Amino acid sequence: MQIYGETGKTELIILENRSNNFERGATDIFKREAADVGKIYKIRIGHDGTGIGDGWFLESVTLKRLATKTKESDKKKKKKKKSEEEEEEESKAEELMDVYTFVAHRWLAKDEGDKELVVELVPDGESDLEENTYEVRVLTGSVWGSGTDANVFLSIYGVGRGDTGERQLKRSNNLNKFEKGQVDVFTIKAIDLGELKKLRIRHDNTGASPSWFLERVEIVDLKESTTYYFPCQRWLAVEEDDGQIVRELVPVDEAFVKKDAENDGQSLATLGLEQKAKSTTYNVKVKTGDKKNAGTDANVFITLYGSKDDTGIVSLKSSKINKNKFERGKVDDFTVESVDIGDLKKIKIGHDNKGNSTGWFLEWVEIDAPSLGQCLKFPCGRWLDKSEDDGAIERIIFPAELQTTEYIPFVPYEITVYTSDIFGAGTDADVFIVLYGSDGICTQQKSLCLNKREQRMYFERNSVNQFIVELEDVGDIIEKIRIGHKGGGLNSGWHLDRVAIRRLLPNGKGSETVTFPCERWLAKSEDDGEIIRELVPSDIFTEKLMKDGTLKQIEEEVDDPLEVHTYKISVFTGDIYGAGTDANVFLNIYGDLGDTGERKLSKSETNFNKFERGQEDTFTIQAVDLGILYKIKIRHDNSMFSPDWFLEKVEILDETTEESFVFLCERWLSKKKEDKKIDRTLYEQSYDGERNSLDGSSLSMSSQDSNADQKETKRSSLVKAAAAGSLIPYHITVTTGTEYDSSTDSRVYLIIMGPQKVQTERLWLDLPEGKDEFADGSVEKFSVWGQDVGEIKKVEVGHDGATPESCWLVEEITIVVPTKGVMYNFVCKCWLARDKGDGLTSRILNILDADCVNVGLKILYEVTVVTGDIESGGTDASIFMTVFGSNGNTEEMQLEKNGDRFERGQEDSFIMEIADIAPLRKMRIRSDGKGTRPHWFLERIILKNLTNQEVATFTYSEWLSKLKNAKGSLVCEMPAVINDEQMMEDTTYTLQVKTSDVGGAGTDANVSLILFGEYGDSGTLALKESNKSNKFERNQMDEFNFSDMLSLGDLCKVRIWHDNKGIAPGWHLEYIDVIDSAMDKTFRFQCDRWLAKGEDDGQLIRELACANNDILELKERTTYEIATVTSDREDAETKENIWIILEGKMGRSKEFLMENSSKKRRFERGATDTFQFSSKNVGDIAAICVGHCPKDGKKSSAKADVFWHVQEIIITEMELCNKYFFRCNVKIPLRYKRRDYKVFECAKVTESFASKARSLVPVKYETIVVTGFEKGAGTDANVFITIFGLNGDSGKRALKQKFRNLFERGKTNRFYLETLDMGELKKVRIEHDNSGLAPGWLVERVEITNSATGVTTIFPCGKWLDENRGDGLIWRELFPRY
Repeated sequence: MQIYGETGKTELIILENRSNNFERGATDIFKREAADVGKIYKIRIGHDGTGIGDGWFLESVTLKRLATKTKESDKKKKKKKKSEEEEEEESKAEELMDVYTFVAHRWLAKDEGDKELVVELVPDGESDLEENTYEVRVLTGSVWGSGTDANVFLSIYGVGRGDTGERQLKRSNNLNKFEKGQVDVFTIKAIDLGELKKLRIRHDNTGASPSWFLERVEIVDLKESTTYYFPCQRWLAVEEDDGQIVRELVPVDEAFVKKDAENDGQSLATLGLEQKAKSTTYNVKVKTGDKKNAGTDANVFITLYGSKDDTGIVSLKSSKINKNKFERGKVDDFTVESVDIGDLKKIKIGHDNKGNSTGWFLEWVEIDAPSLGQCLKFPCGRWLDKSEDDGAIERIIFPAELQTTEYIPFVPYEITVYTSDIFGAGTDADVFIVLYGSDGICTQQKSLCLNKREQRMYFERNSVNQFIVELEDVGDIIEKIRIGHKGGGLNSGWHLDRVAIRRLLPNGKGSETVTFPCERWLAKSEDDGEIIRELVPSDIFTEKLMKDGTLKQIEEEVDDPLEVHTYKISVFTGDIYGAGTDANVFLNIYGDLGDTGERKLSKSETNFNKFERGQEDTFTIQAVDLGILYKIKIRHDNSMFSPDWFLEKVEILDETTEESFVFLCERWLSKKKEDKKIDRTLYEQSYDGERNSLDGSSLSMSSQDSNADQKETKRSSLVKAAAAGSLIPYHITVTTGTEYDSSTDSRVYLIIMGPQKVQTERLWLDLPEGKDEFADGSVEKFSVWGQDVGEIKKVEVGHDGATPESCWLVEEITIVVPTKGVMYNFVCKCWLARDKGDGLTSRILNILDADCVNVGLKILYEVTVVTGDIESGGTDASIFMTVFGSNGNTEEMQLEKNGDRFERGQEDSFIMEIADIAPLRKMRIRSDGKGTRPHWFLERIILKNLTNQEVATFTYSEWLSKLKNAKGSLVCEMPAVINDEQMMEDTTYTLQVKTSDVGGAGTDANVSLILFGEYGDSGTLALKESNKSNKFERNQMDEFNFSDMLSLGDLCKVRIWHDNKGIAPGWHLEYIDVIDSAMDKTFRFQCDRWLAKGEDDGQLIRELACANNDILELKERTTYEIATVTSDREDAETKENIWIILEGKMGRSKEFLMENSSKKRRFERGATDTFQFSSKNVGDIAAICVGHCPKDGKKSSAKADVFWHVQEIIITEMELCNKYFFRCNVKIPLRYKRRDYKVFECAKVTESFASKARSLVPVKYETIVVTGFEKGAGTDANVFITIFGLNGDSGKRALKQKFRNLFERGKTNRFYLETLDMGELKKVRIEHDNSGLAPGWLVERVEITNSATGVTTIFPCGKWLDENRGDGLIWRELFPRY
């Protein structure tokens, strides 16, 4: 039975007939759960007519809905037949809700009454619904073989009144039903359905010839005496059309049907489009698992359940892709059509267990409904097998929310193709079509035939073939179409007469047909040899249904369609060794009006052998006007003997408008060279729109990869969002566990949550190309952009896998937030799996459980690199950048090539995170000179600070190349130019190096040094060209000149070393003098020590402090300048006084009173006020106390509601000029007592150069390296360490000891390094050179002790430095744990 209520209907409820149910005079009680359908208006009850004596006289049915005592959200209700005593006790337990009685009092029997086995009943007494009789006329088509012997079933649906259920069409007016060209009449009795909205008709595919071509169904409502026409004009056959043996039909207006009957000559279906528009086509993809015996030979069926209705059972008979369905690891594609079942809620899929190997492992089902613009994934990952899992052979599956994709809905087009009446006009090739709207919007390329059988059937000489396809909506006007075929097979040449495309008008009251004439060959051997044509419309034919039910027909010509242009394409192959190719080359040209589609460049007009070294090949392509060309995509198929190709450029001349466009390439298209790509996207030389090759819109494949209307903006959307400060980068590292089954191929996501429900969207961590899973023990790194949530409170991690298979063991997750300067490390060690642990596939991690490490604040900069427009100016070498500012410098950072950056004449913008060192002074760029095109012509680099929009320009305009640069240099330094002011002076440095007068003081080794000053360092300077022929001899002064240097301002230290080569390389250095010609100043660096393996402490490297530094004596008293910034908001200002106390490391100052007077108003809205006070020196200021007191000092004037809103306070210690910043941003209340004040801790210190230089004294650092205890933890490689402190770094130092085997498993090694004091230690970089037998190394931790202060800093590591483990890095940056 089935129950119908106001909110829907239940599924079919089976009341099983056990031995003595439904006996004469019996009352049977059943309890069933079903969907809540609201108030019940009818039921349908029937039986299947099996067994002996199956006739049944049904008296009545009673339905009781029970409210379950458990507070379930949706009240499950139960069905009943007449209650009895034992029922009474139970109903006391379950409070009764509604009772419905249905009186039948009739036979349900083949040989009694009206011979029906099904009856519909309405509730007793109250219903105004009554039974109606429907006369059903079924018209079978007159196509050959159209009749069927199968059993046919019909279900009729009303608007909002339910349906008749499925009834078998048995008793016709004809003895032999459903024969060719025949009309069969049936009657169906049902409760009145009101207006009919659709019907479902199917057959069960039995009998000798089950295939059936149904013309249409007419239904006469005998009560209302109205006729409904349901045209079908399609096969219900497994081997015809789309393979479906069930169709859902919708009624159409009589006018359309009558019109159809008149033009009987055209036997073409012309109402398919209306049907398609009202129905939903679901493309069902079924994936069979890749397991042993996963495939099945049983018959598989599926039911789609929507919010309004379901599709009924649909057999998945004909797969579009595979002949043998449901085989291991394969995906099968089916079509299911249905009318208006609402939103898809769940599916039921199963099989009938027939055949040899019936067990089936179903991975997932994907259902795509183009007309709804929705693609749902139903993960299963379980067996449908009697002998596996739980033994079920049908399962109900729900969609995985995270795997749902939505896109712009498709619309149906009816495409009619007319093949000409010429000898040999037909083709069996695969014909495809693309439609273009205005502004270059286009559909995907769609093949018209589903399979080879249809290719053979259609496109015959003088034939007319009609296809109904769902494609993207290209807007109101179809500007052009591209139609072509793939060639192949015997005589694939095709002569196309015309194409007509019909679309429905928006309100569904008619349609318009656009005709595209062609009348040309698409053949390699005829005409111009092209097998793709672009066609423009000639006329439009519109049919409208008028109010009086007649059709109005209008025909009009298309005014000024786009013209067909001829494009001359010149392809220039480079003149270098091996540049030519024999592969097939394909080209797609994009303009602002559309593109040409991919065309093969087959016939060169200039050379017989095309694409040879140094030659120009010309091709002609005809295409509908593309407007202004802005990019091309060119590729080859890597075929033939030597496919590698060096393409210099492509020039395209539009012969119609005589405009010429140049596309520079100067790159290899090769699987072996450069970035190993054989396809390139090239932009027009003068094009300055967005060039993102990372195509964001993958679903709506609009013909332009980047939005052409954004041409005026050069910046990508990401840069805009970053500039607005709404998005910030998050760097995420995910380590997968190593237990069995830890890996997953699901998509992983994070959500980062801040306070008050602020959170990022789901940040998907999509693996790079070539990786398909988070493998056991792997470390994957991602950079994602998300909303800035402020202080992070929680992090949700999860994945979209919904099957039992997709389990994942997360070992640890690290999140770095560069703009906040913090790193969070979560050690999770937890399963995210349906069938492991607690069954969750997502978890929320609390930030309190993470290790929080300070990694140094970074500022986002937009970096724009301009490559010169000079022949072969582009490069694929690795480019590195170091930026120097007044507050330190960055480390060397690589500028990612990212596919197509740093090419000739390009400006490439991207975002980088750069340490907070502004104001910027200079930049150093280094190229490694490797790659297939190592030479690079760097024009300039622009850095724009995205927080304060400050722009610095660095100009070079020269080659970075060993050959093309006069000095052969691969490194360049450029001063920053900010607001037309150069931030560093040019100078010449003269170095005088004095070797001591000590026995054996001289050396023949190669000596290098680095100068450090106010504005950064000089880079490594090799001391080669001296004024003496034999350098560094005992008691000798050597002079070296370095011209074209940037002045580093006051110098503070020198790092000097030698390479220990030659005989007796030990060297005793007395001092170095550095003369800066621009400043006219000499800096003395005293050494008086050995740089020798066998003397002193054995170091070959020394850091020397500048002797000029010592003049600064620290006085007892000093002056403080205090600057207050009042907030720029209403009621921020005050007329009263402010007092402040400084708390420093050496004591606490007295109270300073900052007075407000009527003559000089202070603390006004948005104002900055400065005050100076002399005081004892309190050392480094750690905190300040700020209070707000009345001017006249009276208690009474301390009003309660007076506040001063302070933004920031900056304190400068005038002796050394160190600045201390306090970020306040609070209200300070007016108080008479001095006890009420606010305390602010120091947010940031900028230490002046003088202060830093003062603290540069030599310090020995004791460095302890602890190697881990796992198997194979030790290394024989050479190890290097770099220590970074507030006052600079140590440089890269080798950790060596004579005749010692270092870094063995579980051992601790101790080293002493001497450098100038680096201040507070910030991080350590430890690395090895991967040499030796087993270079992999597990570092437990590094401990560094400053022997002068005795302070020890611990840097935990606990990670491998091994190319074959985890993330494969052989260096680590370690941060201190205090």
